[in-house]
Amino acid sequence: MDAVAQVVVAVRDALLDLPDGSLVLVACSGGADSLALAAATARVASRGRLRAGAVVVDHGWTTSASRAARRAAVQLKDLGPDLGLDLVELVRVDAHGPGGPEASARTARYRALDEAATWLGADAVLLGHTLDDQAETVLLGLGRGSGARSLAGMPAVRGLYRRPFLGLRREQTAAACAALGLRPWNDPANADRRYARVRVRELLPQLERALGPGTAEALARTGDLLREDADVLDQLGVELAGAPVDALLAVPSALRRRALLAEARAAGCPAGALTHRHALALEKLLTAVPGTSTDLPGGVAARRGNTLVEFLHSPAIDPA
Repeated sequence: MDAVAQVVVAVRDALLDLPDGSLVLVACSGGADSLALAAATARVASRGRLRAGAVVVDHGWTTSASRAARRAAVQLKDLGPDLGLDLVELVRVDAHGPGGPEASARTARYRALDEAATWLGADAVLLGHTLDDQAETVLLGLGRGSGARSLAGMPAVRGLYRRPFLGLRREQTAAACAALGLRPWNDPANADRRYARVRVRELLPQLERALGPGTAEALARTGDLLREDADVLDQLGVELAGAPVDALLAVPSALRRRALLAEARAAGCPAGALTHRHALALEKLLTAVPGTSTDLPGGVAARRGNTLVEFLHSPAIDPA
């Protein structure tokens, strides 16, 4: 099967459950992965069952990056309505914010995609992450000493968002673009070794040479297996949330920590800000004297009550 057929089949299979007439948006950066995704989605939509569009996000970091975003929008418009792209929106965002350039850009990008999906009434938003991205995510989690949830990588479906290319290699999307005459943008940031993901991207071919072909696929498969386990444990933890201290102490640590973290999120802690350090601090409260407390992100405090760990929200509490 040639590269164009591979990307088209991947998109088709990812959208089989959507009802006829659904609007599917593709998040496009101008790189090979997202351009191939947009072209494949256009071909799937051209068969008449679905409608398709694209949202090109311009982070506005540099003049060349903005120029690349505009060029990507033009290329997608040139695919034409005959190939199924009903609309192409170019959205400029402010990618400056807390948490470093990668985190702030990601936050701004998803905010723009959420808003576009709501405004346009989209039934799904497609992201161009590939198997290589998944393997790199698992390696990053390993390097940071993360738990099963972080090592699980990216899900194929989460809410409106879908990742049809998690089973395809980056070389396949590049080949599809070449076959279709698309000109991807090579973002200079993808070669900037200040970013951990760039260094991991360089490491993956070395691992393949050292461990043999299929290493990337094995890492991605590890993420899939860990996600299944993490989903079960997280659900059990949610079911335990709010249980008395004695009940939490009677279950394995992996479950009680998840139960306490679920309560923390419900009380207003940003999920991405809760770390292993916070989980350990919450667990310590179970054996602390009543009245002991610990501060958490998002202006939340957890306090050991007589029989429960209580979560209090107060703007006066500084984020941990």
